[in-house]
Amino acid sequence: MNNLTKVLERIDSLVWGPPLLILLVGTGIYLTVRLGLLQVFKLPLAIKYLFAKDDDSEGEGDVSSFAALCTALSATIGTGNIVGVATAIKTGGPGALFWMWIAAFFGMATKYAEGLLAVKYRVTDKNGQMSGGPMYYIEKGLGIRWLAKFFAFSGVCVALFGIGTFPQINAITESLNNSFDIPIILSSIVITILVFLVTLGGIKTISKVSEMIVPFMAIFYVVGCLIILGNNISVLPESIILVIKQAFTPTAALGGFAGATVRMAIQSGVARGVFSNESGLGSAPIAAAAAKTKSCVRQGLISMTGTFFDTIVICTMTGLVLITTGAWQSNYQGAAMTGFAFKKGLPIESIGILIVTIGLLFFAFTTIIGWNYYGERCTEYLFGVKGVKVYRYIFIIIVAFGASLKLDLIWILADIVNALMAFPNLIGLIGLSGVVFKETRLYFDGLKNR
Repeated sequence: MNNLTKVLERIDSLVWGPPLLILLVGTGIYLTVRLGLLQVFKLPLAIKYLFAKDDDSEGEGDVSSFAALCTALSATIGTGNIVGVATAIKTGGPGALFWMWIAAFFGMATKYAEGLLAVKYRVTDKNGQMSGGPMYYIEKGLGIRWLAKFFAFSGVCVALFGIGTFPQINAITESLNNSFDIPIILSSIVITILVFLVTLGGIKTISKVSEMIVPFMAIFYVVGCLIILGNNISVLPESIILVIKQAFTPTAALGGFAGATVRMAIQSGVARGVFSNESGLGSAPIAAAAAKTKSCVRQGLISMTGTFFDTIVICTMTGLVLITTGAWQSNYQGAAMTGFAFKKGLPIESIGILIVTIGLLFFAFTTIIGWNYYGERCTEYLFGVKGVKVYRYIFIIIVAFGASLKLDLIWILADIVNALMAFPNLIGLIGLSGVVFKETRLYFDGLKNR
């Protein structure tokens, strides 16, 4: 088993090494340049589309554009926003937060292209539901069916054995056990029942739950962060300067922090940024394809805001809390480091524990139901609608027993399969970039002529 773990660790470090990170960011840079900094100049319009009432109901689709975004965010805003940011800063120092911003900035262009292509190439399945995502735009746009199947297979594996189940279930059960002494078996039973009830209703139920939970949990967590930053306002300017300065200079060892090179800052910041917002991995466009809309460009713009809210807003809040409170120099790691920062930053320690615990609880639960939907659509692509029921039962069984399984090997496998989702998706984005540019030009030319 140890030999197998070592082999998988080598494969993991290879697939998530500089080549994939360069390809992910490089795709974002290419799209950013060709789209004329669309994520800067069209962000106000994208946010307007997100909240404005329009004639979406006249378009094809299963749920509103806002509900589709909430479904995507439910899977995206997860433990990575609490644990991932802490891990990045612990490994690469405060400068890692700067490189998370860079990854997110270019990732917004990538997410725009994913959302656009998802709607353009979506289809209606035999149950009358919308299906879309990389597997469809790779097959219908590029004509490479085996690559589309490879993406869908990887998506099912990640949903069942990776991001969608084990890490989230463990985060919830351990967090509730540590904070409130709730037995792990009891919380596992409750989670299983809730997941079963939500996922049984398909995209419409998942999107309704996401619409209720995602905005609440994001605002709840951000308000907690803002209170801490308000209490530490005097050190906030120098903390931001520290982030920028140490993005380009080595970070000296301080307190429990071991020191970091610039390369460590870049690699940990970009990797964790991509893990958090999932730009380029191909997951979010599966949810975007379900949106009721007539315009693929409009949905692309709305999808783009997901990366903005996830990383530029929520991850930044977590990072600045860790830095302003000095928690990044402590001996704590992951969720424990974020918990320590909240306890230290808020006047009443118990409130800090409550915010982090509730944040983890909601973030992890919505990630489970969001990834259930992604795996469901990938299963439907591979095996047809009859395979979806079988997939749902397997998913529920894994959720039920997930808290009792050891995660070391599964984490590594999940990382590898996650990377295997990214490669075919990026090939699709680059190969169909001409379609993205053409559709974008036609849409904005049409707006000018109105």
